[in-house]
Amino acid sequence: MRQKKIALVNDVTGFGRCSLTVELPIISALKIQVCPLPTALLSVHTGFENYFMDDFTDRLEKYIDSWKKNNLAFEALATGFLGSAAQIEIVRRFIKNFPAAVIIDPVMGDHGKIYKSYTPEMCRGLRELLEFADLVTPNLTEACQLLGVAYPEGGVVSDSQLATFASNIAAKTRGGRVVITGVTLDTDDGSNIANFIFDRGEIHLVTSKRLGGDRSGTGDVFFAVAAASWLNGENLIDATKKAASFVAKCIARAEDLNLPWNWGLPFEEFLTELR
Repeated sequence: MRQKKIALVNDVTGFGRCSLTVELPIISALKIQVCPLPTALLSVHTGFENYFMDDFTDRLEKYIDSWKKNNLAFEALATGFLGSAAQIEIVRRFIKNFPAAVIIDPVMGDHGKIYKSYTPEMCRGLRELLEFADLVTPNLTEACQLLGVAYPEGGVVSDSQLATFASNIAAKTRGGRVVITGVTLDTDDGSNIANFIFDRGEIHLVTSKRLGGDRSGTGDVFFAVAAASWLNGENLIDATKKAASFVAKCIARAEDLNLPWNWGLPFEEFLTELR
């Protein structure tokens, strides 16, 4: 027996509860060792007016080379925010040199808009990265970008559209598993939020009540719970249900505490409940 290890490629943000700062403690609580591969260091995330950022692109290859020289191995590699086309190419080489399950969270945008830092070249790079993926967890905006299709009007989508999106993304991967997160279905009045699961041809919807407005880091919390639970051997439906339930609990607490949206989710209060 040995403890599983996951190499987590993402930025480190000091305040705002997002990226590695969120994912490391959550995945650790689920008994998986997290080995960070930082793409950037930020004082606060970009949802704040003033932030400091130190880009780590020039350091990444030496960092990875040290891991290789030390003969390290991982059960999984997971990617989050990537800051440049150069970083995407470095991650591509990293995946080739460290055989493992690959989980891609294509952090590209939300609400129909791509983040300002993302270029057409970077979007193409992420699409090409899909060939290595065993599991992909885009939101609706990112799913559309991965496929090069228009974002549905108002962000409202049918389950048949989701099935088409997910199956087309899965066809680009080696693992055939996709979870499209945080969607609003055309059969709903907006009071629920859905996660659409495509697992090698099988489809399933996990829905929960929509609570409050958008909050930073919500996707990172969801990703951490779902990815770690799946890596621990849970099926994708149960892993998604666990993630959705945990996120809902954290959002409800954030509402109780009246936290600003860019302070993220108070997940710390519920870490000991993760199993």
